Amino acid sequence: MTASRRRIPNLSRCLLGGAALLLGACAVPDLGGDSSEEVYPQDQRRSGGPIGRPGTTANRDSIFGKDGLLLFGEGEDTASTAAVGVGVNSFLWRGSLDTISFMPLSSADPFGGVIITDWYSPPETPGERFKINLYILGRQLRADGVRAAVFHQKRDPAGGWVDAAVEAKTSTDLENAILTRARQLRINSVQ
Repeated sequence: MTASRRRIPNLSRCLLGGAALLLGACAVPDLGGDSSEEVYPQDQRRSGGPIGRPGTTANRDSIFGKDGLLLFGEGEDTASTAAVGVGVNSFLWRGSLDTISFMPLSSADPFGGVIITDWYSPPETPGERFKINLYILGRQLRADGVRAAVFHQKRDPAGGWVDAAVEAKTSTDLENAILTRARQLRINSVQ
């Protein structure tokens, strides 16, 4: 038997042994008595309330603030921000994607609220290209809830790309278009 054939069974035995140890660690020990009996008593630290009221969390402190960690839009204003998997305002997120849908996406992070496009050259001006970075800043639908950074490049005579100036109005116009689309989506969801 070769050395490599001996290693495979040994590796398999090690993996099986490790899996058995992990499964054994998950087993609940039998402490005797009735199986319906609660093994660990509920106290104020675990239940958030006095003993005998398990599951009460009204006054529990959290390192994530009074609302805790909200991952999927649950909370007081669920109607305006509910979207499974989106950590920012869903109307601003969808409005941003709708507004820049003509550009190729490079990256989109719904939890951080960042959308980055790839370079896009309009068919009318193939010697220019644009790139947009969008930042959704919060969970509320507000006028200051979105920021846009627009980058512009022009082709030089040698064929390379050179950075060009972008008017400040361009970013503001893009932000306003996103806000308009987000408001339309919000109105449509209420009706």
